[in-house]
Amino acid sequence: MDFAFTEEQLLIQDVARRIAQEKIAPSAEHFDKVGEFPLDNIRLLGENGLMGIEVPAEYGGAGMDPVAYVLAMVEIAAGDAAHSTIMSVNNSLFCNGILTWGSEEQKQKYVRPIAEGSAIGAFALTEPQSGSDATAMRCKAVKQADGSFVINGKKSWITSGPVARYIVLFAMTDADKGARGITAFLIDTDKPGFHRGKTEPKLGIRASATCEIEFQDYLVAAEDVLGEEGQGFKIAMGVLDAGRIGIASQAIGIARAAYEKTLEYVKDRKAFGAPIGTFQMTQAKIADMKCKLDASLLLTLRAAWVKGQGQRFSNEAAMAKLTASEAAMWITHQAVQIHGGMGYSKEMPLERYFRDAKITEIYEGTSEIQRLVIARNETGLR
Repeated sequence: MDFAFTEEQLLIQDVARRIAQEKIAPSAEHFDKVGEFPLDNIRLLGENGLMGIEVPAEYGGAGMDPVAYVLAMVEIAAGDAAHSTIMSVNNSLFCNGILTWGSEEQKQKYVRPIAEGSAIGAFALTEPQSGSDATAMRCKAVKQADGSFVINGKKSWITSGPVARYIVLFAMTDADKGARGITAFLIDTDKPGFHRGKTEPKLGIRASATCEIEFQDYLVAAEDVLGEEGQGFKIAMGVLDAGRIGIASQAIGIARAAYEKTLEYVKDRKAFGAPIGTFQMTQAKIADMKCKLDASLLLTLRAAWVKGQGQRFSNEAAMAKLTASEAAMWITHQAVQIHGGMGYSKEMPLERYFRDAKITEIYEGTSEIQRLVIARNETGLR
């Protein structure tokens, strides 16, 4: 086994680290406090190829592989989780699905501006009454005589919804067929019939804008159907597999940031005449934090490598996402505990890491859903 990274992978990791340390981390506290979308920083990520890492150069992207994506995502997330959320949606949920299922015209029209950072993309699957049960959707698309569709309905928890120009939308075209009656569409939010709801007041990743969206007699042309009619559920599940690698990477970045802060603290903070890092209970926490962090990274890199080989990676992605997200929650919890009162104070970023980590156990499939995916793949039982 070769654990070495290529020169290109290390280069994009270095670019991501530099932007994260010089631009993102210094502004993270401000954006978290005010809940403002960090548009200038996101444009900078796009200008440096980080909004379309796996997008081929002919569509405006960096043309790199999934391992490079993981390395870059970890660095951005270590700078600020909210920025990495926006980056993950653009890379994993928006561009990935269109690259896999889209026509040449769709790739040029929708992928290029997202990959280049001149526009923001979003992914609309969840509805107010349906979370993990994606097939229970009520958003409907009715086919017209000319092949176009009229869409009506609501979607909720749409990351980047308040600022997105283009959206990959999933709507029911034939309710009698259940999952096979769902179709994917490419939405231009500048067209009539599209409406944005209130921005959600979230616990964490507060600079990542999230809202409800609504369609009222929104007309979408036949050429803006992604894939074929009735393939929407299949597309969504494939895209979510890729998204889980992104969220695992995000969780690792958050956990690493908390771990590194904790390492510094236990060396400097003294109690009872000695650095608290000399106390055995603190040392045990540090050891467990490091093991969970490295295990998460290795599982995520494995999932990315399998994806890059063109093989099925659903199980690997679920394992990486489950392990990394729960490790991030545990590590940030322990980091706050070790820092004591200072960990609970907004004067340090530990409480933000703790708040940000929680969402990684929820979106792109909850921890409970990941366990179902893994168990069903292992047993073959449904």
